[in-house]
Amino acid sequence: MSDRLAVLPQYLLPKGALTRLAGRVARAQGGPWTTTMIRRFVARYGVDMTEAADPDITHYPSFNEFFTRALKPGVRPLADTPWVCPVDGAISQCGPIVRDRLLQAKGHDYTTTALVGGDAALAARFDDGAFATLYLSPRDYHRIHMPCDGALTHMVHVPGALFSVNPTTARGVPGLFARNERVVCVFDSPHGPFVLVLVGATIVGSMATVWHGMVNPPRPGTLREWAYAPGQVSLKRGEEMGRFLLGSTVVLLFPRDTLRFVPAWTAGKAIRMGEAMALAVTTV
Repeated sequence: MSDRLAVLPQYLLPKGALTRLAGRVARAQGGPWTTTMIRRFVARYGVDMTEAADPDITHYPSFNEFFTRALKPGVRPLADTPWVCPVDGAISQCGPIVRDRLLQAKGHDYTTTALVGGDAALAARFDDGAFATLYLSPRDYHRIHMPCDGALTHMVHVPGALFSVNPTTARGVPGLFARNERVVCVFDSPHGPFVLVLVGATIVGSMATVWHGMVNPPRPGTLREWAYAPGQVSLKRGEEMGRFLLGSTVVLLFPRDTLRFVPAWTAGKAIRMGEAMALAVTTV
């Protein structure tokens, strides 16, 4: 079956209604029912609870609290590189931005302007730069961390569709990451600006940041923007910056001549938060 045919049902499903329902279920504190749901999820996806700060699934009052569980101190040491991986998951794609276009999957690309919500001036800062698209599967740790020190300058909540973001859908839905709902976070760093985009998906109940809390819902259907004064939000390399309530994808954008990915970083590679991601090639 072709990828486009495989994803055809997603065009027909009531993705918004399913996502709202999933959000209510994930927030519910159902006692033994919640524990049973978590236990089945752990068994189905092979979640490694030995890494969790609290490995006892009976201690989580809701599925959301289990899904966004903290890790034990020290299980994700930070590599001695300027840029570290911000998440657990797998590399969907990474490499150069060709003028303003990013590779989504074989046969599909999309523009940086579309990804950041239509801000052509912002997107132009990353022409011929570099990008990385990182997929978080259901079994993964779902907190997102800083790839380097950064000061937040701008955040945008972009309304959009709620397609799945698994590899099959990435191959079958053109412009997927610029079509789905997303939260665009713009940072300044010692190496120059960078963008970290949290991409929503079917049944992703919400996306949250440490400075704002839950960004969605609400989902008003219009673009929302927040600006931040210098020094208002500053985060260190490896520090938590946000989380998904149910899994999704992160897209990173970097300017030209800012970094080079370490040789091991290739499409399909499993990754862990804190491992070496890239070496800086300039300081601004």
